[in-house]
Amino acid sequence: MRLSAARPALCPFEITVHSGPQAAREALTLLLDALSCLSLGAEEVCVVRLVVAEMLNNIVEHAYPDPHHPGPIHIACHHAPDGLHLAVSDEGLPMPDLQVPLGLPQEIDRPVCDLPEGGFGWFLIRDLAKDLTYRRLAQENRIALRLPVGLPPR
Repeated sequence: MRLSAARPALCPFEITVHSGPQAAREALTLLLDALSCLSLGAEEVCVVRLVVAEMLNNIVEHAYPDPHHPGPIHIACHHAPDGLHLAVSDEGLPMPDLQVPLGLPQEIDRPVCDLPEGGFGWFLIRDLAKDLTYRRLAQENRIALRLPVGLPPR
């Protein structure tokens, strides 16, 4: 009989940073440090880094577009058997039409100089994250999602 090694427990935690040029870098550093006890594989760390960086950069750029009026970005995280659950909130501008962008795949079979500047982020987030929801409550944007990382071994 072979026993599977369980992943170490991760206590739920929260991170708050203020929007600005270093917000994504600061929050990612804190998040990945807090997740180190899960011993995520390199690919899992890349998924977390990519999804969270895209979300945070979108918040800094679109929710708080005026760099002279930064605001808080709050991340709550907990780990469960089905993966990493993140709740991200901010007090910035709402998403257009109060919905998460569709994130449709972009055509990339053209010269690099003709590629669109945006449009890739939400496609990646929607492709890598599960159970993605967005709500606007009391002047606050709230995004929840699950990343299927840190799953128990089979």
